[in-house]
Amino acid sequence: MNFIIFTLIAFVVIYLLLRLIARASSKKISKLFRILIFLGSLLLAILLAFGGRFLFSLPLILLSLGIIKLKGLTLYQIIGLFRLLQYLRSSNRFSFKQSSTSMNSSTLSIDEAYKILNLDRSKKITEEDVKKAHAKIQKKIHPDVSPETTRLSSLVNEAKEIVLKDIT
Repeated sequence: MNFIIFTLIAFVVIYLLLRLIARASSKKISKLFRILIFLGSLLLAILLAFGGRFLFSLPLILLSLGIIKLKGLTLYQIIGLFRLLQYLRSSNRFSFKQSSTSMNSSTLSIDEAYKILNLDRSKKITEEDVKKAHAKIQKKIHPDVSPETTRLSSLVNEAKEIVLKDIT
């Protein structure tokens, strides 16, 4: 008898939860799941770390990095953008102090262009691959997103043109 009552209660609870989810917007559901996964993985990683299982907690921390979003970018994308900025700054191709009107007239080398677009020169690359890589980076750094990225965006455009000339 108790089994039937508990089963009935479980079905009612599940029905109400599913009905609530069906009426909620997908944006809210996505945000809620993102928060739940982040908090759950972070909590589990902390528990594993306190238990001395540091190697088991590392994948959970990396999972949480992919879920966190800042201004529409995940932390993985922010790290990739940061690596691109560091590379361009170390090769003296980009500086935050440069104004958008004082662009370098020097062109990028072919190797630099491939590296900026994150393409492997040793592999066979098509024009479509170059355009996809260019679009992926431009979504993150387009001047409409942030006016400070105008110079960086022009470097990515220059890299695209150089790689397209190289593959044809």
